[in-house]
Amino acid sequence: MGCGHKDDKASLASSQIASFSHQPHQPPSTPASKEVWKKGGRMFSILLAVHLALLACTLVSSGAFEKIAVHDYDVFFLLTVMMLIVIIWIIFYLVGTSRCPDAILCKDSHAGPIWLRGGLILFAIFSLVMDVFKIGYYSSFYSCLSAIKIIYPIVQAIFVVVQTYFLWISAKDCVHVHLNVTRCGLMLTLTTNLAVWMSAVTDESVHKAHSKLKKNTTEEIFKWLLKAGMRSSSAEECNCNSQICQIFKNGYFWLYPFNIEYSLFASAMVYVMWKNVGRFIDHHSHHIQRLKFRLFQRTFFVGIMLGLIILVSGLGVLILYEVQVNSSTESSKKSQALTMYYIFNIVCLGLMSLVCIGGSVIYRFDKRDMDRHKNPTRTLDVALLMGAALGQYAISYYSIVAIVASTPRDAISALNLTYALLMIAQHTFQNIFIIEGLHRQPPKEDHKHNSHQKDLYGLTFVNINAVSLRVPDSGSTLAPSTASGTEAIHPSDLVRSLTVPKKMNWRRKFLREISMFLLLSNIILWIMPAFGARPQFDNDTELNFYGDSMWPAIVDICLPFGIFYRMHAVASLLEVYIMS
Repeated sequence: MGCGHKDDKASLASSQIASFSHQPHQPPSTPASKEVWKKGGRMFSILLAVHLALLACTLVSSGAFEKIAVHDYDVFFLLTVMMLIVIIWIIFYLVGTSRCPDAILCKDSHAGPIWLRGGLILFAIFSLVMDVFKIGYYSSFYSCLSAIKIIYPIVQAIFVVVQTYFLWISAKDCVHVHLNVTRCGLMLTLTTNLAVWMSAVTDESVHKAHSKLKKNTTEEIFKWLLKAGMRSSSAEECNCNSQICQIFKNGYFWLYPFNIEYSLFASAMVYVMWKNVGRFIDHHSHHIQRLKFRLFQRTFFVGIMLGLIILVSGLGVLILYEVQVNSSTESSKKSQALTMYYIFNIVCLGLMSLVCIGGSVIYRFDKRDMDRHKNPTRTLDVALLMGAALGQYAISYYSIVAIVASTPRDAISALNLTYALLMIAQHTFQNIFIIEGLHRQPPKEDHKHNSHQKDLYGLTFVNINAVSLRVPDSGSTLAPSTASGTEAIHPSDLVRSLTVPKKMNWRRKFLREISMFLLLSNIILWIMPAFGARPQFDNDTELNFYGDSMWPAIVDICLPFGIFYRMHAVASLLEVYIMS
């Protein structure tokens, strides 16, 4: 990516940047032909991404069925090639932009916030551990496997390291050289992450289906079912009898949720970079707010403590659920586990719904202005929240129809119905609260009051009253006259500067408490389905109503979106907390 050749729009960079200095309050003017070509370049990259995504989706879905002559190593070969191309392009991008001084003329301060990049690194670490477990598992019987089964996790580990570094340093870039090549490269990166996500979700679903089937059948019947029509991994045909092999196998399946979230986080950040390609930012309207993350300041600790109670209680419920449902064949144990799971979630979802309604009411009294500036990151956040919630909406509505139409109804059915209704309500109220918070301006510090407070540090109210007695009411001031360049301060202003901020902070404190409680609650609601607590497969009402083939397919398609919604809500709530 050299500096000698640039796209037509990039060639106008110097003149457009110069226009900022002469006309600071007007955005740079772009000719209509350039705007049309910009849209044409975006459309070409979108078409490339759509075709690659459809190809990957076809192979991944075909590889999940035995009767289709597409094997898992065919899917791994395609993903390996895509990841290698993305690695080469990222290196090309980093080297090219570092050598060209005009490649990145401005940065989007809203893109790639530190908490989002920190979450990406956390998921990347667990993804690397998963790849190590995969390599160890497949290496245990490499003689009876295709070489691509071992090559794939190695390439994926390299891909995770390179992409994480790329997103850490380049997430805020607004690139202005080789716009079309950059757009296509970013769309290829986004499609690769989505393809890896689809492969991981399919592999995890097939593994859970095999585990459930193997638990309920004998070894001979299980092997016969695999031959009859269910897809089995090529590794199933090899013997994994050693203890270390079993540890590797169970370990990397437990780490799949982190790899799934990593792919989705990376896809969201890459999309924002794609939107910022060729973008010019007017820094006069795009003001950078220096917000500080104060976790233990300006808070009553109520939200944190209540959220920690929910989190710890949820972990206990998850452990008991796994032990009683997955490790026991008694129907009474299963009913107790489902009852405990539904009661915990009903309490948690009910509290979250009430808290979200309270937060929305507080926003009605908030004096902060709405932020109406162009912000691709916020637009994507809102779209992902609304889109990912559709997965849980679908599962809930399917459950409601099955419960209402089925007979007889027992206590578990009543709890399941309440759980489904509260899930819909909680998603709706939480989306309203988060979207309200994302569209609020950050709190602006009153510099006049701050300067007064600094001058009055250590001054007691007795001193202020004494000063006010000495100063006549005609408007005399404590400070020198305004002619000296400093602002005059009246004693009544001094008292007001100390008392007003304390009266105005209660809204921000309550919003912080609400945000922290919702954040911790969403974490446990992400952990429970991501690590095996899925009552949709253990409750017989939906299975009997929709059948053993339709209902698992609905859950397998919709549940990953519901899981992603929780983790994306955590990131959005953290931003709302910091903005409050």
